[in-house]
Amino acid sequence: MIERSIQKLIEKRMGDKKAIVLYGPRQVGKTTLLRAMFANSADIVWWNGDEPDIRNLLDQVTSSFLKAMIGKAKTIVIDEAQRIKNIGITIKLIIDNIPDVKVIASGSSSFELANKINEPLTGRKWDFMMFPFSHHEMAEHHGMIEERRLLERRLIYGYYPDVVNNGGDEAAILNSIANSYLYKDILIWEQIKKPQNLEKLVQALAFQVGSEVSYNELGRLCSLDNETVERYIEMLEKAFVVFRLGSLSRNLRSELKKSRKIYFFDNGMRNAVINQFSPIGLRNDNGALWENFLMSERMKRNAYSGLFANTYFWRTKEQQEIDYIEEYNGKMYAFEFKWGEANRKKFPHTFINAYPEVDTKIINRENYEDFLKP
Repeated sequence: MIERSIQKLIEKRMGDKKAIVLYGPRQVGKTTLLRAMFANSADIVWWNGDEPDIRNLLDQVTSSFLKAMIGKAKTIVIDEAQRIKNIGITIKLIIDNIPDVKVIASGSSSFELANKINEPLTGRKWDFMMFPFSHHEMAEHHGMIEERRLLERRLIYGYYPDVVNNGGDEAAILNSIANSYLYKDILIWEQIKKPQNLEKLVQALAFQVGSEVSYNELGRLCSLDNETVERYIEMLEKAFVVFRLGSLSRNLRSELKKSRKIYFFDNGMRNAVINQFSPIGLRNDNGALWENFLMSERMKRNAYSGLFANTYFWRTKEQQEIDYIEEYNGKMYAFEFKWGEANRKKFPHTFINAYPEVDTKIINRENYEDFLKP
């Protein structure tokens, strides 16, 4: 089994009374991880929110009823917790009324799970985000040399566990995940009447990875108004399909203030929505794939390392730009992503003069491992 970085983070929080809430996209291995962690535990109760009888049992429960259900168990795992009505209140009752019981809830859709958990469990939970496999996890599993050899395949097919573990069948698996799970939570909870417009929007975002996006332009492409485009993108972000990166604007009047870029959580999913799995040598979007790969892997790296950073890109009205900026501990770090080894770009003097204390670095195929390691 490929060791997951998040396991150690969860284990560190097993000794207190707070609940553990594990978020993440469907099919990234949340259930597999939890079953492996507690495979040898006898005093554990599993509740699966996909089971109708579990949903019925846990609807409007009392603390007395919960005590009877839990019995002598010391750990409760609630899988697909977002499907259980009032699950946040149920977990709160357990924490407040049943001592020495640890609750772990997992869910595949952050907007639904968060809505049901955040308010009831204020100050009573630890949140963890689980992603598809990371570059670091795979390098630890079979060595950095092997993972470097697989780089071009990762840019095309990504890191979903089922994809990684079934070489040769990647495209079919990714298409299955995209068709079965990608929009499932959104379509169920939002009751979208024209899902084809949502699919058009996701495809448009896939073609614009690494570029500044305009909600006006996206609306014209997908026959949607600006407000609907923004709402759909927010839902896609909360369903772990895409994530946004805002622009840095502090010192210069020419800096773009309300711009955003949008990336996919996984390269393979990005390529699946446009059905493009051609080899790197036959593509014209290598730069976009490289940028999305580095952005998603850096996000995993920061999350698993416990690094809380402000993140941006930078661009001016004169089209000067920097791909990615992090700010933490009072320091700013700027990065340019270059797929072509011979492409050596200097950072704009305008940016350096405006932010003189910044550290700058070009990330390419020769040094990307340092950028992604914890």
